[in-house]
Amino acid sequence: MSIVVQGVTKLYGEQKALNNISFEVKTGEIVGFIGPNGAGKSTMMKIITGFIPASSGQILVNDREVGTDNLEVRKEIGYLPENNPLYPEMYVREYLGFVASIYNTGVSKKKLIDNIIELTGLIPEQKKKIGSLSKGYRQRVGLAQALIHNPGVLILDEATTGLDPNQIVEIRNLIKEAGKEKTVMLSTHIMQEVEAICDRVIIIDKGIIVANEEKSKIYSVIKRPKQVIHVEFENDIKEALLLEIANVNTVRQIKKNTWLIEAEGDEDIRPLIFNFAVKNNLTVLSLQKQESNLEEVFRHLTKE
Repeated sequence: MSIVVQGVTKLYGEQKALNNISFEVKTGEIVGFIGPNGAGKSTMMKIITGFIPASSGQILVNDREVGTDNLEVRKEIGYLPENNPLYPEMYVREYLGFVASIYNTGVSKKKLIDNIIELTGLIPEQKKKIGSLSKGYRQRVGLAQALIHNPGVLILDEATTGLDPNQIVEIRNLIKEAGKEKTVMLSTHIMQEVEAICDRVIIIDKGIIVANEEKSKIYSVIKRPKQVIHVEFENDIKEALLLEIANVNTVRQIKKNTWLIEAEGDEDIRPLIFNFAVKNNLTVLSLQKQESNLEEVFRHLTKE
């Protein structure tokens, strides 16, 4: 099971929401699809799921073309849209039964409902009306309807919105487990979420893909010094003195007595900074190496 997007463009009048987009998501892969508001993320997901048509280009889901085999494609996709539309007047079990009957999987409807309620942690709320649930539990109901027919492809748009920290961890684990057997495409504004569960990252900006890399390689997309050291001294110090440390290129004071030191070379310069402090009778309160993170890459690629 896979998603193949080839040269997809979406026009709204003269505005290009998507501009010649191409990428692939393979079976057993969890891909983070991220970008600023209005970048085209939700539009792309709606096109993949067959909710809206592309202006041009081709999309294949498990070798079926979305534009010509729409109903068959939808059977193979579980979709949680950003606004998570539900029927608030229906009870949880009633709603999930309604969804299960639509897919007509041939499996006992009660068994499907029981399994998905347990899987998504809805047991305590299963007899309540959806309208009376907290936002976090409504999100779980949305995820349950996306998973109830055991789809091969899972499209999740802001899946953890409104969840508390404990629930977020549980849903992340659920997505990771699903990703072992399914093709998962996940959109989120939470960079830590992408770093925690995704295998690959696609960044879109103004309708164009600006990065498509394995998570371990995404940090190399931007150029940065080999080392960035965050150091806090107890006393004040002059910038010129810090520049005397071997391999140091630039220093930047970020608050009183706290500096970011950028350096080249493979040798860790923290011992040099510590020895420098001893030599100059300075007390070091903290000394740590800053690693590249996805937020830094995201901001670099999507800034105006």
